[in-house]
Amino acid sequence: MDHSSAPFTPVVPDARRLGRPLGGWRLRFYTVIFEADTPAGRAFDLALIALILGSVVVVMLDSVPALRARFGPLFDTLEWGFTLLFTLEYVARLSCVQRPLRYARSFFGVIDLLAILPTYLSFLVPGLHALMDVRVLRLLRLFRILKLGAYVAEYGALGRALMASRRKILVFLSFVVMVVVVMGTLMYVVEGPANGFANIPVSVYWAITTMTTVGFGDITPKTELGRLIASVMMLLGWGTLAVPTGIVSAEFTARRIHGRPSTRTCPSCLSEGHDPEARFCSDCGAPLPPRRYGG
Repeated sequence: MDHSSAPFTPVVPDARRLGRPLGGWRLRFYTVIFEADTPAGRAFDLALIALILGSVVVVMLDSVPALRARFGPLFDTLEWGFTLLFTLEYVARLSCVQRPLRYARSFFGVIDLLAILPTYLSFLVPGLHALMDVRVLRLLRLFRILKLGAYVAEYGALGRALMASRRKILVFLSFVVMVVVVMGTLMYVVEGPANGFANIPVSVYWAITTMTTVGFGDITPKTELGRLIASVMMLLGWGTLAVPTGIVSAEFTARRIHGRPSTRTCPSCLSEGHDPEARFCSDCGAPLPPRRYGG
């Protein structure tokens, strides 16, 4: 079986950190919500992705004044419907793990809370507009789109590739910083305040916009030597874009070659993340239940 055929692998804390329940309705809830290798788990993830995307679309449409004036009540009803469904999901997640506070303090636990909190705040605190515009709370609902990272496996794979490449990227960025500081200082000496390069920080700003190929055009060299330096910076900019892309792509490819773990959980020691085709637990050696495929 091709490992890449399973599109969803939740990026949540492992069972040992959250405390996987041993049986009963909590175990059934846990299997559906936190494990994606069962038909019910995949169906739950797909439904949740549809709700997240739907809620984000409603928030975006609600920000258009003409649509708000015409469909305002409908948008409000849909928003409260999404909020109630996400609230039930959040409560279900907390209730089916043995350490709910640990999940609540995790990254995705905080995102789950941010997904529902703005709607309740705008309702419970009518005078909140005296402190901030209610539209700010509406924009905070867009945090729901971050919940997608928990259900699309490629997000997790990209995050792991970035983490594994962080030292190489940090070394590369330090080299870029040195280049823009040196070139910016050189341009300050060559062009000077008369041509818009008022000081070294402004010249470094020009070097950054030039090297990243943005080139706002608010500061431009006027001398021949300055234009030659600018040309070199523009050519360096192409390499600047290519190097970090190659670093992350190489790490991403290496991790994909080595395969991807699933959410299969050992019934004996409760450790998860076993290979999709594994027959025994890699931690305690106990037999793993057969993996169930299909919708």
